[in-house]
Amino acid sequence: MDRPLVRSGWFGFGFRGFGQALGSERGPRSSLHEPEPLVLEDIGEGEPEKARVAVTDVLYVRPSWSFTGFLTRDRHLVLSGSVNGQLSRCRDLLASEQHLLVLRLAVEGTPAEVQAWAAAPELQGEPLWTQPIMHQGDWEEDSGSGDQAGGHGGGPLDPALLPLVPDPGWYVSPKQPFSQPLSPELKAQQLVLGAEHALLLGGMGQVYTWGTGRLGQLGHGALEAELEPRLLEALQGLAMAQVAAGGWHSLSVSEAGDLYIWGWNESGQLGLPSRAITEREKMVAGASGLCSCSPEAKIPAKDGDGDPAQFISIQPFPALLDLPSGSEVSKASCGSRHTAVVTRKYGQLGHKNTASLDQPQLVHYFTDNLLHVEAVTCGPWNTYVYAVEGKT
Repeated sequence: MDRPLVRSGWFGFGFRGFGQALGSERGPRSSLHEPEPLVLEDIGEGEPEKARVAVTDVLYVRPSWSFTGFLTRDRHLVLSGSVNGQLSRCRDLLASEQHLLVLRLAVEGTPAEVQAWAAAPELQGEPLWTQPIMHQGDWEEDSGSGDQAGGHGGGPLDPALLPLVPDPGWYVSPKQPFSQPLSPELKAQQLVLGAEHALLLGGMGQVYTWGTGRLGQLGHGALEAELEPRLLEALQGLAMAQVAAGGWHSLSVSEAGDLYIWGWNESGQLGLPSRAITEREKMVAGASGLCSCSPEAKIPAKDGDGDPAQFISIQPFPALLDLPSGSEVSKASCGSRHTAVVTRKYGQLGHKNTASLDQPQLVHYFTDNLLHVEAVTCGPWNTYVYAVEGKT
């Protein structure tokens, strides 16, 4: 089947073993080894009027491990993979393997709501719980017009709304009512979650981390847990513009375009020398019953020859990562065990997905096709890229 000629829109590559929409190619292959234009024609079977979603109508991509959520310009949420279904009036989504956290817009005088849904094969019935958001007047249903729906020349916005927080200055907690106030002086502008940790970007560009630190993902130098947000002192005085969390690694991008990265480096996701890659990932199966994306799912083989000092398994402090040609970073995203960045000069990705690598490499597909990358979103084992033609 000929691939559709897509000159602007979303592209995908990587793992698709659960049938989640990733690219244009259909068939039994469990992964795509190079970017392909995203096609959603097979989504929404049984609802012909919704079955075709133009790739240019997708605003945001929210991937989990076994499924992906696509949010469209008309505020529909379309799910593909191990979880299928659709919801209307959706502003954003946080996808996990157990639950979907959805921000739904206000309608007919009712407030906007945060809803939690079970990650069942078919999304149907009622949400597990809802939490009204009483004072978000700018999230009315008709607010999705013009630039707010997808400005920047038709490209997607990235408002960093998720993880969903029910009130400015609050953060998620596992106990009802699932939120607790931050310190009054801490003004949050971005919150991201890893598998076992959280990063918060403060209003003045400072970074706070908390959660499990056993793989250095908190960046405080020790491998201990932090129960409350703790200022990342190693970055104090450097204004950060973005933070991202992988499964067990973290990064931040400074306002000057510098990339700082720390945490677990088992697959070279930090861009630092990895012993596992040097030894061609000689791994043995780990404990049964664990998710294959967990660190405990694999146990490294015994040390071979070589000086361990030249390899980095855990980077407990933020490390400044030099990209090829001194590129400055505009956006970055983390998967479970990989990292992707967009550079300011050429709109390139410092990432290659066909093999484990511990050095940043360019994905040539976009430069070869004269496409300018504007956004990147990493799933645990795959990557989605928004690119446009002819922009310099």
